[in-house]
Amino acid sequence: MKTSATLPDIRTEGDIKTLVDTLCSKATNDTLLGARFGAAARIHWPHYLTTQYRYWSSTLLGHGTQEGEPLPEQLALPTSGPHIEHWLKLFSSAVEECFAGSKAEEAKKLARQMATRLSMSRTRELPVD
Repeated sequence: MKTSATLPDIRTEGDIKTLVDTLCSKATNDTLLGARFGAAARIHWPHYLTTQYRYWSSTLLGHGTQEGEPLPEQLALPTSGPHIEHWLKLFSSAVEECFAGSKAEEAKKLARQMATRLSMSRTRELPVD
């Protein structure tokens, strides 16, 4: 098992893919958030994942046509209360499971900022079947 001292930092597109895929797997299989990610699955998953890869790559690595992509419109992220706190824990867990370093810490900080922005801008939750 890798320790934080032996984990790499987030540096490449492949690292971004690992982070997004790990988070989506955790959230999809989570008892509290799984239904939200199931609702998000109504959108085209490959498109959703590509959007997430592009957002995090642009935001963390500066890749893309602008400094940070706008927040993806279809984001399987709760906007308030214990759900958002739980999502942030899953996000941090996904980062810490795979990465350590300044970019990993920046990713966690950006996720907290994203959650704050979304909670202020969204007026409705994703539908849950």
